[in-house]
Amino acid sequence: MVVLSKIYTKTGDKGETALGNGSRVPKYALRVEAYGGSDETNATIGLARQHATGDMDVALSRIQNDLFDLGADLCRPDREKDAESEYPPLRMTAAQTERLEAEIDAMNERLEPLRSFVLPGGSALAAALHLSRTTSRRAERVMVELATVEDVNPHALHYTNRLSDWLFVASRIANDDGKADVLWVPGANR
Repeated sequence: MVVLSKIYTKTGDKGETALGNGSRVPKYALRVEAYGGSDETNATIGLARQHATGDMDVALSRIQNDLFDLGADLCRPDREKDAESEYPPLRMTAAQTERLEAEIDAMNERLEPLRSFVLPGGSALAAALHLSRTTSRRAERVMVELATVEDVNPHALHYTNRLSDWLFVASRIANDDGKADVLWVPGANR
């Protein structure tokens, strides 16, 4: 368990931060950007939860916890050293992505197929979920870029890709099972 008794340490005052393995990197490092994107997504989901109830709120709570797992995974480079570690780091697993996929499939059963692109909006919850979706997509782009130069757990990448899909389908559920989706009308304002 994490114990935080002092919030500021002054160790980052010169523009560096510590990764989970203790190494120090610039705060603009891609790895820091990657787990920062996970944190931003988590914060937007926290806002979405202000409009969620019941099963949707429970599912979003699970996802928020997963996003902390994702941040923990991303802040620890050197996966090949995991087995040597006295305290193996937390890593994303296939089961977390599979849970998202099962939930997407269950939500999708309630929806009519789309015949147009959906504009972000509709209900307050749907709009907030669309914001989370776009934030998740940005986090994924940074993770993919990081994976071109450093080792990234493929399960972390899979989870982030599936999360944006989950958030899209959930936004349709939040719009009266898609009946209140705001649809794109190509060229409507020409």
